[in-house]
Amino acid sequence: MRQNTRMLRPAPTATLMLLLAAGTSHAIDSNRGDVQAYVNGLVREQGLDADYLLAMLENAKSQPAILEAMAKPAERSKTWAEYRAIFMTPERIKAGVEFWQAHAAELERVAAKTGVPPEMLVGILGVETYFGRRTGKFRVLDSLATLAFDYPPRSRFFSNELTQFFLLARDDGLDVETALGSYAGAMGAPQFMPSSYRNFAVDGDGDGRRDLFNSWPDVLASIANYFVAHDWKSGEPVVARGTAARKLAQKPADNKLSAGDTVAGLRRLGLRFSTDQGDAAPAGLLVFDGDEGLEYWAGFRNFFVITRYNRSSMYGLVAYQLGQAIGEGVRLTPDGPLRTADAP
Repeated sequence: MRQNTRMLRPAPTATLMLLLAAGTSHAIDSNRGDVQAYVNGLVREQGLDADYLLAMLENAKSQPAILEAMAKPAERSKTWAEYRAIFMTPERIKAGVEFWQAHAAELERVAAKTGVPPEMLVGILGVETYFGRRTGKFRVLDSLATLAFDYPPRSRFFSNELTQFFLLARDDGLDVETALGSYAGAMGAPQFMPSSYRNFAVDGDGDGRRDLFNSWPDVLASIANYFVAHDWKSGEPVVARGTAARKLAQKPADNKLSAGDTVAGLRRLGLRFSTDQGDAAPAGLLVFDGDEGLEYWAGFRNFFVITRYNRSSMYGLVAYQLGQAIGEGVRLTPDGPLRTADAP
């Protein structure tokens, strides 16, 4: 794409809170000061064409449904028991077993190459998109533009993701106007944000493209690459269920997303659990409000790698448990029929 040096004149900034309260979808106003500043920055820093950017943003729709979804993510609005019940269903586990059987060779190949076990690959896919069945109904352009310009709490983050989306279109040929994803702009079967797509997606099938919409080899290899890039340790444990003689002070809301303690430190707190990890191994206390009261867990280094995929301790545990349940289902039916693998 040729470089365009045309810059836009600043205009008065619109009152974002009025937009949030409007209640109906509307086109992004290219005369807004923040929109013009954004386009100017991309022209100056990335050499993108201003007319192209304006045309795309004027085509984008700011949608209240996206803002409403951002206000009540399941990880924040549900207890662990409620959240777990969404994903740990017989139907989803069965679908995961069938997916594993259909893609067994590719799962094993990726696992052997990266050290990320098939259980984690299918666990992530099962939580994210029900194995590619639910990849999102929003145009990614609408999601990212809405959140970049009409969601002040995280406008900087989503402005960067919108930039990464435009660069992904330039570098990988993604169609800006038709790509669909989640309300937050995550795409494809693994639900990669644009920055993750650009940084961690890989060509798993050797066709010269990174396609997270239509290629299962690319999808599986990219999830594994994401884990490896965030320091997944092959063969190390993820979590261990624990007990405590007394109620521990930590509450579910206090769960951290990093291993701020050690195995020995958790035991000094009063958590009893079994692990082959040494006393000095990184670990963190995890507390969840389960069906029968508080659950105590020791999370090890690999657990916190999972939470880099989604910044939630409930997400980390349910992705792990779903993968384990699917793996157990596969082992119980090793000779089950293979099904034709559809595209994500």
